[in-house]
Amino acid sequence: MDTESQRDTGTQREGDFDADVVIVGAGPTGLMLAGELRLAGARVIVAERLAEPTGQSRGLGFTARAMEVFDQRGLLPRFGGLETSPMGHFGGIQFDYTVLEGAHFGARGIPQSQTEAVLEQWAASMGADIRRGWEFLELAQDSGGVTVTVGTPQGVRELRAAYLVGCDGGHSPVRKAAGFDFPGTDATRGMYLADVVGCGLKPRFLGERLPGGMVMAAPLAEGVDRIIVCEHGAPPPDRSESPDFAEVAAAWQRLTGEDISGGGADWVSSFTDATRQATEYRRGRVLLAGDAAHIHLPAGGQGLSTGVQDAVNLGWKLAAAVQDRAPAGLLDTYHGERHPVGARLLMNTRAQGAVFLGGAEADPLRALFAELLAHDDVKRHLAGAVSHLDIRYDVGDGGHPLLGARIGHHVLHGVAGRSSTTELLHSAQGVLLDLADDAGVRETAAPWKDRVTTVTATAENAAPFAGAAAVLVRPDGHVVWTASDAGELPDALHCWFGTPDVA
Repeated sequence: MDTESQRDTGTQREGDFDADVVIVGAGPTGLMLAGELRLAGARVIVAERLAEPTGQSRGLGFTARAMEVFDQRGLLPRFGGLETSPMGHFGGIQFDYTVLEGAHFGARGIPQSQTEAVLEQWAASMGADIRRGWEFLELAQDSGGVTVTVGTPQGVRELRAAYLVGCDGGHSPVRKAAGFDFPGTDATRGMYLADVVGCGLKPRFLGERLPGGMVMAAPLAEGVDRIIVCEHGAPPPDRSESPDFAEVAAAWQRLTGEDISGGGADWVSSFTDATRQATEYRRGRVLLAGDAAHIHLPAGGQGLSTGVQDAVNLGWKLAAAVQDRAPAGLLDTYHGERHPVGARLLMNTRAQGAVFLGGAEADPLRALFAELLAHDDVKRHLAGAVSHLDIRYDVGDGGHPLLGARIGHHVLHGVAGRSSTTELLHSAQGVLLDLADDAGVRETAAPWKDRVTTVTATAENAAPFAGAAAVLVRPDGHVVWTASDAGELPDALHCWFGTPDVA
């Protein structure tokens, strides 16, 4: 953390703001962020251009780490029964993800519309003010806050907030209005995506490479299939116009020889392999998260999952800033931690695109990947990258393996009989695990009791905690201090949770 950064404070009274934070966009990222901010007590308005959810779902699941994040907020049961698969792939080359402890290929078959509905209900139940039919028009920021101009069904109006967060997708008007740079590579290929009806397709779950391109098909419901069509040499689609089913059916027939024109489609869309990332995730009082900050080829369901993790990393930090209790430089760690994660995401999706979607010129690359995936170390590395379980933040000096990593799910004894690290994070507070019944640790942390929950417990599986008599966990589930490291506990508490309100 940059201790030389200025403390993030507001200069206006609470009554001068319509909200502490205005979020533009009610997709999974924006709704997750709204819920995180409400858990921390910040006032939130979510401005969403669409009057109603479309019901369409580009994404059909989320990664193992996103699944953990939802569980750490008590949200997982709201999705109903979830199916996960031990078998995943990298660039279409299949392998067993469980070679990495705790890993799997994520929750499958969960439409993005369901994820959005779960998150919207959760955020709204905690008091997030979600305003549909409110379209972002422009912004003006100053040292005291941000003025956001929006078009509403009742006309143009202004909102005033301490911060504005653009969660408004790859074409983000917020990003453009705030002047963020968004460098990267233009699209080289386009793909159709459609939910087709009455076509009687055989499943092609991992996709089938054909001489002219690639096709994928997976059943969604009785008589409904999700298909993806990528044709070699086809120019990227004109995103200003929506494709129709006839175009998709013609491309499908050119590649497979199968005529599906007698069927139909619930909806049709397109996407490309354009890859871009904002050079900074924060400009003053305007921040970006999710697709507004990074776009890439969809591969392994990583886009939605990365946006949700952006939100969980940012939420507690932004709430601390608007409540004037953020330590110096805390909000800047959002860019410092999540920008490298986004860059690595772009790297792995570009690599997968080259392996899976390339023509005959990519055959040597595919052969090499197949050879490499015979090695367990390679499997663990790639499973960690795509599942997002290997994300580790630079949180300071120390040698314990947990430092900077996610805490994961650990059953604990001594907390209301039988509990877990997952349950302790439901309230989105910090957690200090006293694993050695050390009164000195508990006394040290007592002044931070309004933002850090201290518990004395023993872990059912003590191995991951070996050498650590105490562990400090941030609200986003990442470990920032262990008793085995050189830093002192008061320093870590000040660094991540600010100055306590009481001595």
